[in-house]
Amino acid sequence: MELLKSSSKFSKKQIILLSIPVFFSNIAIPLVGMVDTGLMGNLGETKYLAATSIATSVMTMIIWSFGFLRMGTVGIVAQAYGKSDYREIIKTLLRNFLLALIVAFIIIISTPLIKLTISHFFSPSVETEILINSYLNIRVFSVPAELIIYIMIGFYLGIQKTKISSLLVIILSILNIVLSSIFVLTYDLKVVGVALGTLLASFITMAIFLFYTYNYLVKKFKIIPKFENLMVKSKLLKLLNINIDIFVRTLFVTFAFLWVTYLGSKIGEDYLAVNTILMQFVILAAFFLDAYAFSTEGVVGFAIGRRSLKSFEMVVKNSIQISFITACIISFLYLFFFKQLIYIFTDIEILRFISFQYFLWVILIPPIACFCYQLDGIFIGASQTREMRNAMVMSVLSYILVSIFLTKYLGNHGIWFSLLLFMIFRSLTLKFFLKNILKKF
Repeated sequence: MELLKSSSKFSKKQIILLSIPVFFSNIAIPLVGMVDTGLMGNLGETKYLAATSIATSVMTMIIWSFGFLRMGTVGIVAQAYGKSDYREIIKTLLRNFLLALIVAFIIIISTPLIKLTISHFFSPSVETEILINSYLNIRVFSVPAELIIYIMIGFYLGIQKTKISSLLVIILSILNIVLSSIFVLTYDLKVVGVALGTLLASFITMAIFLFYTYNYLVKKFKIIPKFENLMVKSKLLKLLNINIDIFVRTLFVTFAFLWVTYLGSKIGEDYLAVNTILMQFVILAAFFLDAYAFSTEGVVGFAIGRRSLKSFEMVVKNSIQISFITACIISFLYLFFFKQLIYIFTDIEILRFISFQYFLWVILIPPIACFCYQLDGIFIGASQTREMRNAMVMSVLSYILVSIFLTKYLGNHGIWFSLLLFMIFRSLTLKFFLKNILKKF
């Protein structure tokens, strides 16, 4: 019997037990970015790190914009699981697979437009632009595999199999790190090596887990997945509404982080490179804290499926508390190990020197941002996507307006102050809409 089915209570201990495997998988995700940053940051020239920063930021924005393929899957699957509607779980999975392939095809044929947008938006040097285009020419073909992986992660989170979703991400990340390191360090492929590592790691991981998932579905639910009777109008409209809301929400949040890259590029390539390094600290903390949010998604969806208000209130309270405590511990560790990590990320002295001037922001962000991360998980599990969308739109627009003013007068410190305020905006707007979830009970 599942851990969550065995009790109507969702204690801190149970949330931590569910989150432990997700911790390891979520640490693996930013490790890929950290390794890529380290590989490029130690090539002796800023252009490699600047090119990788811009190219990966744009690709991350594009791919994360379709994060609804994971988040939408979690909410629907978790609630269907609470109702023991296994056929609907499988149909949701297959519908999203088809949608992922359509989206991937559109992104691939849009590669020339992506390149043109980067050239106009960032105005990189000729050498940097060549490196950016070399990266994109390869990385864009990993999109089909990456989107399908999103869906499988959402499926396993939705049925509370966090160990399997974690294993998937860990394998993807390890393959990415190993392959990218080999291509860069052994074959000296530089930016191309990083892109090639991501491409191969994504397709290998997708193939392994598609095979595993098919066998799991047949064994667990006693149903053979078939692409039949998927086009049910009511189900498609529900999926479309959820996905559009999450798409808009994710598009705005990824643009907010791309905005950091953009503002840094306007100050200078050295600051762009430094902000890329510092963002690794923010991303590492975010993915670590998201372990609680991810495990909470399935729990919230399950509680709503069972219409248990007491369980819902308990998981909200306990998950937010342990997320804040963990965030404080992360900041404490950053305080003591910041210098050592910077020396690993880059051997360029000017980048090290500039980085030390901004370490305070890296310390402050985790305890403040943990609230919006956890609230995201609660809203995703409840499939309360319209409120998520509205909260994010308001937060990002406020953040952009504030950042323009602060950057003008405070320079790079203004960028980081704005990012901190953005996290606060997200928490306040989500807190305002939290009461709407209670209407489901």
